[in-house]
Amino acid sequence: MSKAMMAYPDLRHPFEEKAIHPQGSATVLYQGRNVTLSEVGDGNSLLIRPDDLPGINGFVLKPQGACYADMCIPIGESLFVERNGKKWFDLTAFADLLGQPYVADINARVWSFAEIPSRRQDMMVDAMAPDFEVTDREGQVVRMADLKGKKALIVTWSSW
Repeated sequence: MSKAMMAYPDLRHPFEEKAIHPQGSATVLYQGRNVTLSEVGDGNSLLIRPDDLPGINGFVLKPQGACYADMCIPIGESLFVERNGKKWFDLTAFADLLGQPYVADINARVWSFAEIPSRRQDMMVDAMAPDFEVTDREGQVVRMADLKGKKALIVTWSSW
């Protein structure tokens, strides 16, 4: 083995499976954020401490349900699980309730959640593209304002 490889112990066995975080913890990827939870419940679903919910997706547990800004989702006791004397919140069951897609690598204890559908729809209700102008292939100036009331597909490309 070369001296350079010896300087990087992780490269000695690149295909050997290694834990990415301590046993009993997990990583949640949500909206470009990487949240590492120091403690999660056992099982194939993501069981988190109820206090960790706001740090993951911004929802706060209240008597009327799980609330985000002015939106509250009524939740039942079925989303709360008790194991080993601790009370957990089942985040994957909550995502299923909302219709929120997610993927998980259960062995690595990593979950990645997509945007909540109702929040995606809210963004599109009054989404307005800024007014701008571009020159088309024929040299004509096209302004966004000229397309008012029409659907337009804007395709961009960059070499980097």
